[in-house]
Amino acid sequence: MRYELLVQPKEPGTPWDPANFDKLLHDRGAFANPDGTRTWRLKAGDVQVRLLIEGGKPIATELRVELSDKLELIRELVVEGVAVAAQADARLVDPQLSKTLIANDEGLVADQYLRTAQYAGQYAGVSSAVLASYGSPEQDSGMKPGTKVLLAIVGFFVAMYLLVEKLV
Repeated sequence: MRYELLVQPKEPGTPWDPANFDKLLHDRGAFANPDGTRTWRLKAGDVQVRLLIEGGKPIATELRVELSDKLELIRELVVEGVAVAAQADARLVDPQLSKTLIANDEGLVADQYLRTAQYAGQYAGVSSAVLASYGSPEQDSGMKPGTKVLLAIVGFFVAMYLLVEKLV
């Protein structure tokens, strides 16, 4: 499963001509894949780019990101996508939120992305999103559970030893 954002004409209902947007992506390092899609390499990861066609006509360019528990890529995609779309005289839309995005919407999109990843990991079995559904592993939150159990066992035996010494 993937999370998709769409680049569409500024005016709804206007025909989509992807040439200007494609040129801007190419200038930013996007490259073609053998299957006809393109890959746009951002600092946080890769974004799959493909033309969305309905009724034989292009209606948008789709930007697709793999679901995971990491939010850096989707945040970067929103910021970069809005900038490139503005240069192409287009708009970036999040269909899940039914909203045209601005650069400040990265947190809103990241929240929806995480909810989608949690669902995909928990109910759809998407392996890259499993950590999102159960929370990421705790980082440096004190002792590990195994260490706590070991200390409890040692404490129990010390208490037993002291009790036996007192009784003898």
